[in-house]
Amino acid sequence: MNSSLGLCWQTLFTRDWNSAELAGTVAGRLAIDYPVAVASAVASETASMVAKDYPFYLVLKRANYALEVQTVRGNPVKEAEEPSNKRVKPLSRVTSLASLIPPVKAAPLKRIGQTLQRSISFRSESRTEGAPPRPWSRHAPPAITKRRDSKLWSETFDVRLGHMLSSKEIKRQEAIFELSQGEQDLIEDLKLAKKAYHDPMLKLSIMTEQELNQIFGTLDSLIPRHEDLLSRLREARKPDGSTDHMGHILVDWLPCLDSYKGYCSNQVAAKALLDHKKQDHRVQDFLQRCLESPFSRKLDLWNFLDIPRSRLVKYPLLLREILKHTPNDHPDRQHLDEAINMIQGIVAEINMQTGESECRYYKERLLYLEESQRDLLIDRSRVLTCHGDLKNNRGSKLHVFLFQDVLVITRAVTHNEQLCYQLYRQPIPVRHLDWEDLQDGEIRLGGSIRGAFSNNERTKNFFRVTFGSGAQLQSYSFQASDTFNKQQWLNCIRQAKGAAGGGGGDGGRVPAAALGTGGPQAGEHGAQ
Repeated sequence: MNSSLGLCWQTLFTRDWNSAELAGTVAGRLAIDYPVAVASAVASETASMVAKDYPFYLVLKRANYALEVQTVRGNPVKEAEEPSNKRVKPLSRVTSLASLIPPVKAAPLKRIGQTLQRSISFRSESRTEGAPPRPWSRHAPPAITKRRDSKLWSETFDVRLGHMLSSKEIKRQEAIFELSQGEQDLIEDLKLAKKAYHDPMLKLSIMTEQELNQIFGTLDSLIPRHEDLLSRLREARKPDGSTDHMGHILVDWLPCLDSYKGYCSNQVAAKALLDHKKQDHRVQDFLQRCLESPFSRKLDLWNFLDIPRSRLVKYPLLLREILKHTPNDHPDRQHLDEAINMIQGIVAEINMQTGESECRYYKERLLYLEESQRDLLIDRSRVLTCHGDLKNNRGSKLHVFLFQDVLVITRAVTHNEQLCYQLYRQPIPVRHLDWEDLQDGEIRLGGSIRGAFSNNERTKNFFRVTFGSGAQLQSYSFQASDTFNKQQWLNCIRQAKGAAGGGGGDGGRVPAAALGTGGPQAGEHGAQ
C-alpha cells in the first residue's frame, strides 16, 4: 500500500500530465494494487490539471521510449523483490516517463512588494534534455523554478501606439494593466488552491469535509467576484489595448468586497487548524509532496490561502498609482477618488472585524488555573494589540498577550487536542503597567551577577514590565527574539498605555532602584 501511495503521488506531482487519456491510463495501472476509490480520484484529479492535449500516439511512443532506455541512462535500477503474484511498476520508470512529458507552466502569483508597473511571476524550469531523471524522494528539494520575464502593457500590445501617447498616459495604461493582470493571477491561484489542495484532500480522505471548510472558508465565493471585475476591465479595453475609462467600473464593483469580511475573520481559526493538522503524517506528507511539485512554485498551502487578504490590502496602492497618472481634467479622476475612499473604508472595516475575531479566538483559548485569575478587563477586550512568544530570564518560553486594557502572561499547552494558553501570572492592567527597555547585559540570568554575561547572546533583547509598588511590586523580565521584535513590543505597550490614559512619562521607564536591580527583591519574578 505504501509503495502504491508513493507511486501514485510521484505520478501526480513529479510532472504535470498533459493528456487526460494518459492520466486515466496511469490511474488504471495503479488500480492493480491501489484501492479503486483512490485510483478513481487520481484519474479525475489528474485529468483536471491538463493544460493542453498531446496526440495519444505520441504519448504512447514517449512512454515506450522511456521504458526501453531506463537501463541505459545512469546506473541500472534494480526492482525491489516482491511476491511473484503481485505486479509492481518500478518507481524509476514512472520518473522517466514523467520526465519526458513537458510540464504545465505554473500560474503566476502576484506579490505585494512588486512594483506597480511590472508583474513578477514564476514558472517551472524544464528538465535539461538528455539529463538523467532524478529519483523521487519524500524529502527531495522542491523543483527548481525561475522567474519569467516581466511583462508590461507596452510589451503586450502594439508598440506603435506608444508613439502617440504621452509618457504620463503610458504610465497610466501600465497601472491599469497591472490591476487587470493581478486579477487574472489571483483567479488562477484561487482555482489552483481548490483543485490541487482542497479537492484531492477531500477525495483521498486526508481531511474531513468539515475541516476543509474551516481551513478554506469562503474561498470559492471570491472567485466569481474577481472574474466579474476582470471581465469588466477587459470589456473596457479598446482593440489597441488602451483603456479610456475604468473608474466607474471600480465604484460599481468595490462594494462586493464586503464578502471578504467573513473570509478574513476566519483566517485565525483556519491557520490554527491547519497548523494542528500538519501533525498528522498524512496531511504533512501530502503538503510536502505538493511543495516539491512544480505547480506550487515552492509556496505552501497557507501562501495560497492568504492571497485574497494580500490582494485586498494592495488595492489602495494600485488605485493611487492609476490616479497619480490620470490628468486632472480626465473624467476618471472623480471616480478614482471615490473608489479610493471606498476601498480604504472597506479595508479599515475588515481589519477591525478581523482583529475582533482574532481577539475572541484567543480569549476562548485561555485556561485559568484559579477563578481569581479571571479579569473583567479580559472579557471586555475587543482588540488584541499584539501577542507572541517571549522568554523569561531563566530561558523558559512564555506566550504573552497584550489586549487593549490588560497584559496576560501564559504558557502554551495542549488541551483536548487544541492549542490553548494557561495563565501563568495574574493579569496586569495596562493602565497601571510600567515598562523599561533594558540594555544588553543588564539583566541577571538565574541569579548571576549583573553584567557577568554582558557579551553573551543570552542577555540581549530584554525588557521589563512592572506593576504595583512597595511590597506589592511585581516585575517581569522578557527576552525577545531580536532587537526588532523587542522594539515592536515596546511600541505596542507604549501605544496601549496611551490609549488607556496611562501616560508613561519618560518612555514609561521606572528608576532602576525601584525595580530592585541590585539583587533579589520582593515581587521580582522575572516571569519565572
